[in-house]
Amino acid sequence: MASLNSVSRYQPHLLGVLRIMTGLLFLQHGLVKLFGFPPGAMPGKVPLMGLMGVAGIIETVGGILITIGLLTRPAAFIAAGFCAVAYWMAHGSQGFFPILNQGELAALYCFVFLYFVAAGPGAFSVDGARERKATA
Repeated sequence: MASLNSVSRYQPHLLGVLRIMTGLLFLQHGLVKLFGFPPGAMPGKVPLMGLMGVAGIIETVGGILITIGLLTRPAAFIAAGFCAVAYWMAHGSQGFFPILNQGELAALYCFVFLYFVAAGPGAFSVDGARERKATA
């Protein structure tokens, strides 16, 4: 039986898949706020000139950049900070425990984005392709 350590060779690929899926899921939050897509999702389309509109812009632009792996570290840094602020503004004031204040998603996004800041984009990224081209 192969050692579980042998799966370490897939680390860059799994990091890339985690980045892509996290970016796509984060992007959904922005699309709902900016375009009301998909229809019926809350909060729906919001005014662009307001706190929720700014949140939608950060989620949309950040979600796209993180998904494609372009400027991953700075985009993830901004997204992590955004999620920390979102947690404390919208959830933390409603109690300490994220499971009770419905803040677990904001907290999880925050820490996953912080991981991307440290780990980089992984495989399947524009950043990685640009780096490979620069060293060739």
